[in-house]
Amino acid sequence: MRNIIVAPQPLAVEEGAKVFMAGGNAVDAAVVAAFVQSIVSPHSCGIGGYAILTMHWQGQHIALDAPATAGAKVSPAMWEEDVLRPNPDGWGFFLRDRVNDVGYRSICTPGMLHGLSTMLARWGTMSWKEALEPAARLAEEGFVVDAHLASSWKSRSKYPEGASSFDYLASNPEASRIYLHEDGSPHEMGEILRNPDYAQTLDHLAEHGVDDFYTGELAERISADLSANGSFVTAEDLRDYQLRDLSPVVGTYRGHTVVTAPPPHGGPTLVAALNILEGYDLARLGHNSPEYIYLVSMAMKAAFADRNPTLGDPEFVDVPLEWMISKERAAQWQDHIDAEKPINVSFVPAGPPDTTHVSVVDAAGNSVALTHSLGSSSGVITPGLGFMYNNSMVNFHPLAGHPNSIAPQKSRTTGMTPTILYRDDEPVMVIGAPGATRIITSVLQVILNVRDFGMSISEAVWAPRFDCQGDLIKCQARIPEYVCNEVRRRHPIVRLPQSHGGLALVHAITIDRETNTVAGAADTGAGGMALVV
Repeated sequence: MRNIIVAPQPLAVEEGAKVFMAGGNAVDAAVVAAFVQSIVSPHSCGIGGYAILTMHWQGQHIALDAPATAGAKVSPAMWEEDVLRPNPDGWGFFLRDRVNDVGYRSICTPGMLHGLSTMLARWGTMSWKEALEPAARLAEEGFVVDAHLASSWKSRSKYPEGASSFDYLASNPEASRIYLHEDGSPHEMGEILRNPDYAQTLDHLAEHGVDDFYTGELAERISADLSANGSFVTAEDLRDYQLRDLSPVVGTYRGHTVVTAPPPHGGPTLVAALNILEGYDLARLGHNSPEYIYLVSMAMKAAFADRNPTLGDPEFVDVPLEWMISKERAAQWQDHIDAEKPINVSFVPAGPPDTTHVSVVDAAGNSVALTHSLGSSSGVITPGLGFMYNNSMVNFHPLAGHPNSIAPQKSRTTGMTPTILYRDDEPVMVIGAPGATRIITSVLQVILNVRDFGMSISEAVWAPRFDCQGDLIKCQARIPEYVCNEVRRRHPIVRLPQSHGGLALVHAITIDRETNTVAGAADTGAGGMALVV
């Protein structure tokens, strides 16, 4: 079997492929690719962010969580009087002065570096310095701004209370200096963008090790800047940060074992939806028929009806995981759906969609699904360091008393759902996506496309998709209006303006055990690719 890597950024895929060519394994390739993604997708991911890993390693199921956690200075009710309204698109709550979304008060303690360094130390073959070098070189020499990044800087929020990628940059002097021209305009597609400060930070980490970010010189610079500007994150938060070794969530679907991300991430919701749909002959309904879209949407809606009022950081709240993913609970929902009873879903923040993912399989069969993020980024860059911090405070519920309410050192819920499917104890699919909680519904549909409809992974990823997490089904414009009209007789549905994208961006690999071959697909809503080497 050959090695394969797939991600939304071609430069990251290429550098990961080079790792394979030099004799590295799946973890080496994933770590190198993730660092490169941090340079070319500066709002989506970076060393100021967080990560969740699902991995098959020498016969073991592994989950590793490097969450962004709230700083020591937060309190559950601190923003209750600042709430304006929920974001109609589901991406969190709008608060006065965007305090949870933009700037220093939106930052949580970063875990990304801790996660990647631990992956490399436990399972990689490369040195830390070797893993950082491609990203540092790219930051120093510069990269060509692609259409996706340039477009994001031109778009503006459709809501006056919201923020755009450009707003994050314009809010911070360092971000403006690095990412905007002197006249305040963003870089255009095809221009070269350099970030030598980020390169120097990576070189410093290569020389001094990851601990420097949490307890050394970098930690001092970071904590001084955050403290001076009203952040909730302290030097002690950096010093005491802890990675989480967790057991992945394990479910089954039509003879496959589904191994996915644990709470407070999207895995339980994915398994719950699959459990509901296992009770139906989906192939008989026809792919993306009105009946199919309605039924799958109701399964999505039911899974979120259980998720939203109960999911939180299991170190702080009692998450009813076994109930959520049980076949018995699924049977109750099947009866409910068959009776066409209404399904009520409470609102919780979904978090920004700007995340990224990399799926990797090596020739030995080791499989990595790594999802990592900045949220949408806070826009904040500490002078001279070059990287943006996360804005993960936007993911918390701003009202006290909810499982996802704010608390010091607490991780917030996410939709990140890196997943591996097994057949007879061997991986047959590695899958994940960026896209907030729409990750869950998009990953779900690609699994159904392969398992229930026999599609190749390319067909499965490129097929039109839809999403339902509440009172509205949203579908890509490639699903015809005459189909939507039939669905609309039973449930409200709208077509998105996007034919590709608009939902999560799935990047997946399948492994054919009979032919010992691999295949991969990158979502057409972004500019990524798959490489087999």
